[in-house]
Amino acid sequence: MTPNSDPTVQPVPASVVRQVDAADTTLHNPQQAVIALGSNVGNRLERLQSAVDALADTPGMKVLAVSPVYETEPWGVDPASQGSYFNAVVLVRTTLPPGSLLERGHAIEEALERVRDERWGPRTIDVDIVAYQDVVSDDPLLTLPHPRAHERAFVLVPWHDVDPTAEVPGHGAVAELLAALGREGVAARTDLELSLPE
Repeated sequence: MTPNSDPTVQPVPASVVRQVDAADTTLHNPQQAVIALGSNVGNRLERLQSAVDALADTPGMKVLAVSPVYETEPWGVDPASQGSYFNAVVLVRTTLPPGSLLERGHAIEEALERVRDERWGPRTIDVDIVAYQDVVSDDPLLTLPHPRAHERAFVLVPWHDVDPTAEVPGHGAVAELLAALGREGVAARTDLELSLPE
């Protein structure tokens, strides 16, 4: 019996082959990703730490570094309308492809009771993929790098802390972007600390 005469064998769609190939490449070649965290509802530090711990518990992911904690005013709204944010950046090495990393981020948000009912609304936790290696993608589901990361000091300041030589793909060095943007409104909370999971 030749392999092609088995009636149970179906041709594998090319899209599936590409997905498997991409996943296989990633498995053997872990990629570095930058994840921004933010919280302005409830125990903000506890929420950030829970997100860091959840990332560390994700199969195929290792947390390499966690930035200091910064406090910032909410973005895009009247600062008096909601509480200030605690922000941090996490550097990870992962075998997850970008889409799976996004799904994991959403699962962490859901577990920490993130509600998506208004743009720039208050949130228990925000888990944003800022960059994934040097990937540039305009996929509406996951634009890489994050479309506004290069103009947000609350992302660039903690990112620079964990990786001073980092670059925002397509925009240049984090250090140079930060020098042009300035650090106004990004207050270091030296009294607070996120722990790196063991």
